[in-house]
Amino acid sequence: NLDGAGTVWTASAHIITAIIGSGVLSLAWGIAQLGWIAGPATLLLFSSITYYTSRLLSDCYRHHSTGKRNYTYMEAVNAYLGRRMEWACGIVQCVMLCGATIGYAITASISMVAIRKSDCLHKRGHAASCKFSTNLYLVGMGVAEVVVSQIPNFHKLAWLSVLAAIMSFLYASIGLGLAVARVASGTWVYKFSSTRSAMLLVHALEANGMDKIWRMCTAIGDMAFACSYSAILIEIQDTLRSTPAENKVMKKASGVAVSVSTVFYLLCGCFGYAAFGNRAPGNMLSASGFYEPFWLIDLANVCIVIHLVGAFQVTAQPVFMRFEAWASNKWPDSEFVTKEYRIRLPAAIFGVNPLRLVGRTALVTAATVVAMAVPFFNDVLALLGAVSYWPLTVYFPVEMHIAQSKLIRRSSGGGGRRRPPANWIGLQLLNLVCLVVAIAAACGAIRGLSHSLLAYKPFMFEQ
Repeated sequence: NLDGAGTVWTASAHIITAIIGSGVLSLAWGIAQLGWIAGPATLLLFSSITYYTSRLLSDCYRHHSTGKRNYTYMEAVNAYLGRRMEWACGIVQCVMLCGATIGYAITASISMVAIRKSDCLHKRGHAASCKFSTNLYLVGMGVAEVVVSQIPNFHKLAWLSVLAAIMSFLYASIGLGLAVARVASGTWVYKFSSTRSAMLLVHALEANGMDKIWRMCTAIGDMAFACSYSAILIEIQDTLRSTPAENKVMKKASGVAVSVSTVFYLLCGCFGYAAFGNRAPGNMLSASGFYEPFWLIDLANVCIVIHLVGAFQVTAQPVFMRFEAWASNKWPDSEFVTKEYRIRLPAAIFGVNPLRLVGRTALVTAATVVAMAVPFFNDVLALLGAVSYWPLTVYFPVEMHIAQSKLIRRSSGGGGRRRPPANWIGLQLLNLVCLVVAIAAACGAIRGLSHSLLAYKPFMFEQ
């Protein structure tokens, strides 16, 4: 929290940092599944919906009648929709945050393997068989996160957002630059078809019809995950100055951030697809696509690891704090919960709390174990996008806007019943369509996970 010192530019920076992350790595694969028209159109549609609902959500920061601030997303839901919906929102947020930590662990381990694989291919040739398990790196990632999780007030470190923003832009820019260079070199893997309109490009590989449909659903989930940031919008808005009005500033910031990120996403996705065609890898920087210059690919993956080590903690902190607040309320007199032990180190005095040590270690361990069981990048991101996008980005903002604006659903008039107003129908139609899309994306992700598990040996360090 910036204590009310934020501006439209700081809010835009926070949003861009939240949006542009590991999701950008899957966009080339996503557009490859959907094609030149449906791929960019789907990405633009998700961005437009996110921007529209973010405008609705920004109006919920202050209560429309009392002017009281809602400092978190859950407080806003409680203020407009009641306690039960607040609990539902909290469950969805917790699932999304825990799932995101799993996704970050998987992505970081893939990047660490990519560094080793890139060096192996550079030394032995691009045709060499360089296969490595992610499990050892997941264990290392888990150990590092356990240590870092014990840092007091880690979520308040101001340099963290700056470092994350620099790293995310750097590795995404490297991926984009490599794709542009490959396209500029004339390395095309598809051809034009004169029999199809709009100069559609023909896929080099034909896939089974149903498999293609399920992969398209997974790609939709990946794009939904890439465009999501509503879960932290209220918290970002709380950093703004009170004048001009926070909702007006937040709407401008959302417009700037969504525009910048969408253009960046389209460039990464389209150039990545142009570079690889239907062979676009699920993770553009995983050393399955680009091989040279190997040092640049290594640099990009180092940036990913640095970004995601911090992102894991930023995402996990709300879960840690909710668990610890619940334990403090339930056992206020327990020394295990409240006692702080001081450990003197050569450079500083370090505080250790038994609950924090045990609880955070258990949560990080659980995330690591799940990541080792299902280390499948695209399917996990798609499932996270499907689970979180509809409720947090669409349903709750729409329902809070309806409650805030007091839109009439049905009312008596002239002795009969009149139809709901058009804007209420439109909002509910948006709700329904996004729910159906989320279900389809979840089904595609679950099917992909089940198929991947058939050929995968969990917890084996040699694959």
